[in-house]
Amino acid sequence: MSLLRSNLVHMAGGFVLMGGWAVFANAGHPMPAPVIAGLVQGALSAGITLALKSVIERLLPHISGTPGLILPPLACATVSITLLFLVHRTVGTPEIAATLALPVTVATSYAALYNYRLRHAP
Repeated sequence: MSLLRSNLVHMAGGFVLMGGWAVFANAGHPMPAPVIAGLVQGALSAGITLALKSVIERLLPHISGTPGLILPPLACATVSITLLFLVHRTVGTPEIAATLALPVTVATSYAALYNYRLRHAP
């Protein structure tokens, strides 16, 4: 199995990078708020990454052309924004907008690039 298709690699990367970002985005608030935001964001990013990766791989043979390039990243953005906002609001993350800015951008870009890469792989 290549690293490109490794669920564990994709999930671990999402957890570490986006969880770390959430800690940074909330660092101006008293503990444990930054750590909670980081753990929540890390877990959500890992789960979202796995789900998006799986959906993109399953849709690959069923959607072609322009819709096949646009729909997965669009779905990614919609699901990411909705789920992340609701969960962070529920757990009381102080800086929700800052916490979500990078993960939503990265998740959408990830979906677009991974989708493109799979569609144009040799």
